[in-house]
Amino acid sequence: MANAQAGGQWYPPEWPGRIRALASGELTPVTPKRAATVMLLKDTGAGPAVHMLRRRTSMAFAGGAYAYPGGGVDPRDDDRHVRWAGPSLDWWADRLGVDRAGAQAIVCAAVRETYEEAGVLLAGRAPDAVVGDTTGADWEADRAALVARELSFAEFLDRRGLVMRSDLLGAWTRWITPEFEQRRYDTWFFVAALPEGQRTRNASTEADRTVWITPREAAGGYDRGELLMMPPTIATLRQLTAYGTAAEALGAAPARDLTPVLASARLVDGEIVLSWPGHDEFTKHIPTGGALA
Repeated sequence: MANAQAGGQWYPPEWPGRIRALASGELTPVTPKRAATVMLLKDTGAGPAVHMLRRRTSMAFAGGAYAYPGGGVDPRDDDRHVRWAGPSLDWWADRLGVDRAGAQAIVCAAVRETYEEAGVLLAGRAPDAVVGDTTGADWEADRAALVARELSFAEFLDRRGLVMRSDLLGAWTRWITPEFEQRRYDTWFFVAALPEGQRTRNASTEADRTVWITPREAAGGYDRGELLMMPPTIATLRQLTAYGTAAEALGAAPARDLTPVLASARLVDGEIVLSWPGHDEFTKHIPTGGALA
């Protein structure tokens, strides 16, 4: 069961105890798994809207919280070179701060997860093309095979003669799950525009609903305590409110700082202070033996 503190901020109830265990040296942090998530945008009369899904309340991690399509890297996302359009692997490796294999895996994960969870595919039959409607039964069969890991993303692209459009993604920010969490992820957030002719659907087994919502509306829902979110989600929504179109947001991506945001927990005057660098709104004070306040 998740706790919502300070508006719609999501915190699990076991955090205080795990933070104290980490501070006392009784807890060894687990190594974070690499992951990718995509803020899919489309223009509306009120500015760009972002596609969000609500995680099922039964989910062990962030149940009931609103998030973007995304997930962990599949070990096969870098097992062979995929058909690739856009900046080179060397460019992406430098941008993401990883090696070439890691860059391919992260970008592939972003595109694959967007297709798996939202039914939107950033790929085409040529380097300057994008597929249209992907809602047919044959597409759905391939999507289900990807979700079941019966088919690798590279195999999927080869089977359909598709080129992955890495140029349709913009790397936006990078967050690492705090050291005291049981499930840790090193997550790269990307922005992308909904391709013409495609439409989203709730294709995720982890979500019970999806919405298109402007970042300002979503942030307002969070502030009123109506929408539950984790810190990176609301932080990125607030950042997106500065842009009037999806193209503006994509244009801003190359200049974005990808220094990882990692929460720290320190003992100050008998209480634990939990903070995220550069994001003061998430700071929490935890009295020794107490709960999040």
